[in-house]
Amino acid sequence: MRIAYLDCFSGISGDMFLGALIDAGVPARLLEETVASLNVGARLEISRVDRSGITATKVDVIVGGEKDMPREQFWREREIKKHHEHLTGHTHEHAHDHPHTHDATQQGAVSIDTEPHDHHSHPLGHGRGLKEIRGIIAAASISDAAKQRATAIFQALGEAEAKIHNVDVDTIHFHEVGSVDAIVDIVGAAVASESLGVDEWVCSPLNVGGGTVHCAHGTFPVPAPATVELLKGAPVYSGELQFELVTPTGAAIARTLAARFASFPAMRIDKVGYGAGSRNFEKHANVLRLTIGEAVEEDAASRVSTEDQGAAATDVVHVIEANLDDATPQLLGYVQERLMAAGALDVFCSPIQMKKNRPGTLLSVLARPANEQNLVDILFAESTTLGVRIREERRRVLERRTVAVQTQWGEVRMKVAHLGDAVRNVAPEYEDCRKIAAEHHIPLKRVMEEALRIYAERQNG
Repeated sequence: MRIAYLDCFSGISGDMFLGALIDAGVPARLLEETVASLNVGARLEISRVDRSGITATKVDVIVGGEKDMPREQFWREREIKKHHEHLTGHTHEHAHDHPHTHDATQQGAVSIDTEPHDHHSHPLGHGRGLKEIRGIIAAASISDAAKQRATAIFQALGEAEAKIHNVDVDTIHFHEVGSVDAIVDIVGAAVASESLGVDEWVCSPLNVGGGTVHCAHGTFPVPAPATVELLKGAPVYSGELQFELVTPTGAAIARTLAARFASFPAMRIDKVGYGAGSRNFEKHANVLRLTIGEAVEEDAASRVSTEDQGAAATDVVHVIEANLDDATPQLLGYVQERLMAAGALDVFCSPIQMKKNRPGTLLSVLARPANEQNLVDILFAESTTLGVRIREERRRVLERRTVAVQTQWGEVRMKVAHLGDAVRNVAPEYEDCRKIAAEHHIPLKRVMEEALRIYAERQNG
């Protein structure tokens, strides 16, 4: 099984995550094409920088010709501007009266649309609601899976802020996080993470930093309220740095993407990437490290040879179930998409006969133990159930890896399952085949058959 590990010893933010993905091998062109498809007037600036002796990739979002502005600088300049206007009685419009930055030490937080807005004060206009953001994501030329993941990240941000302010999530308007650069960060993260072909994302305990942070509603201790809400159940700590290291966007990405929070997992390391934050701390590398490789059994990590390779690995999953007799097919489909985007291992429905002979649906969710609470929260929020059942089960799983084959129409990733040295199953990645079929107007099954043929020829050759 191919896994990715996020080492958040210096926190996490949207742009640090993008930098780590590019550094680990995601083509910069993929992200640039994704940004162009959003049609939000933004572009990426990608550079290599040094962070306390570590060379890392830095990603900046350029909007209207301007680079990200640190949040502390933004709010400081805004207070100076207000003070000047109070003294002189003059109002001065600025082209970018908002922060763009999503660096781990400076990113803005979600704010609520509680007062009127001057629609000419900056090029982004009024705050964006979730409906508008969903529309931008839906119109982008990216895969359905990436759209679901990006939407889930924004949904998590909205739900966290709605809970803090005790309002309905649909009334939330994103000012700082909803700006163009945040949409770029989140959609880019969804597209790039999908391209890696990772089966499971694991996240380390998160260094949240310390001190205070200034945002739309005033000064708050670090971590910011939305960050705290998003990281419920996750292991966190505060180091010596008195800066905001985990931003709301970074927390939402980790919460949505990671199936579990744990120490460095047993793996055969394949790729490593470093994403840089804007600040360069003394004697502390301000980077997010991404490590990708093939998972191995915990006890096998200390062995040179594996005598037990003839047996499939065993792990433990939680099964979450709910009986539903009043859910529409559309609602069930949406709930399944939300659960999968939030890290469920599998979601499936079975027809059942309930009391009073009512037809119903058994909704079953397979989850990593660490992700159980998040998935239960989604079931209560999105489905019509009044309760869920949870049990622990053991399962035997084949080791999996991903290899790529080159067809006449483009690259297709192949999921290869094996028991020891014996390959037991091979399947082409559906999203890759679907994209090729749509772009070249050829049957999906033809693409899948061709990918399997090429893989077989390679093995036999």
